[in-house]
Amino acid sequence: MLAALIGFLGDFDLAEEAAQEAFAIAAERWPRDGNPANPRAWLVATARNRAVDRVRRDRTLAAKTRLLDVPVATDDEMDETTIPDERLELLFTCCHPALALDAQVALTLRALGGLATDEIARAFLVPEETMAKRLVRAKRKIKASAIPFRVPPAHLLPDRLAAVLAVVYLVFNEGYGGRNELAAEAIRLGRALAELMPDEPEVHGLLALMLVNDARRDARVADGVVVLLAEQDRSLWDVERIAEGRQSLDRALALGGRGQYVLQAALASLHMQDPPDWEQIAALYAELAQLTGSPVVELNEAAALAEAGRLEDALALVDSLELDSYHYTHATRAEVLRRLHRVDEARAAYGQALELVHADAERRFLEGRLAELEG
Repeated sequence: MLAALIGFLGDFDLAEEAAQEAFAIAAERWPRDGNPANPRAWLVATARNRAVDRVRRDRTLAAKTRLLDVPVATDDEMDETTIPDERLELLFTCCHPALALDAQVALTLRALGGLATDEIARAFLVPEETMAKRLVRAKRKIKASAIPFRVPPAHLLPDRLAAVLAVVYLVFNEGYGGRNELAAEAIRLGRALAELMPDEPEVHGLLALMLVNDARRDARVADGVVVLLAEQDRSLWDVERIAEGRQSLDRALALGGRGQYVLQAALASLHMQDPPDWEQIAALYAELAQLTGSPVVELNEAAALAEAGRLEDALALVDSLELDSYHYTHATRAEVLRRLHRVDEARAAYGQALELVHADAERRFLEGRLAELEG
């Protein structure tokens, strides 16, 4: 709905406001008058009419006067195909290559992923104020450049794939922290992507990564506390989902995939071996870090080095990273220091992690670790 309104209005903020008004009107009228025959068409028509009315009330905005010549929309004018059913099509619509990649991802997460600005900021590891400014700049560029928002033809889909994959993965990560409906939606989108673009190894890699990680969902938290992978009850793992994920990974590798999602899927699969080959895992993380330049990946490499018994190397790597606002940095550092028997420093690091953590299950885990040290 939002993508259709943006395409019609050429103004992201106006489209968002009109959509909100339409839903508010529906919430008031539908329980009283009954649902319309075509709810989706009703909502879009109402939103478009509201937007046009708003423009009429502010005729001093010359750049918007062209909207006054557009016929007022009605239910009869709306075709069922005006707005795509698939959220996947909406993702491709909003991931427009005229915007910088991080702006595409952030804007799409805000508009279609349902994530608030602070949640998107956490995903990008930047302050909320910084992300808010990025979103404003992206919206202004859409308006100033008159960027068309429509589903691209098939031959242009690869140009938008990187942003679409990033959005789906970030939605999954937000869901993996406890919002199961978001994780389920991301996996659904991943499956749809695999059907749409069956020869793209990164598509299969992302689907594999999400499936393998999601297979451990029921074992990941016990009594409201995060359970480390090595301590999880493997009988709670979804073996069918693991098999599906590894099948997708095999498909990605068969297509010659060695991109970031394929490597992450391979790592997720290796983590589930008993026992894991930590040296191999650390080497794969090093390859992935070189590919992406991501300090978060280097942090995972440090954790793998610690599991391989290379504690000093792990600590040196963690201390070299500029990720002070990321609670996992301090949690990883605390764990390494604990194993090095540097108890006071470990306590301080756990305290820093607790100041930054958001998910309750992870907070309780860190509190438990800190209590063990203080005991």
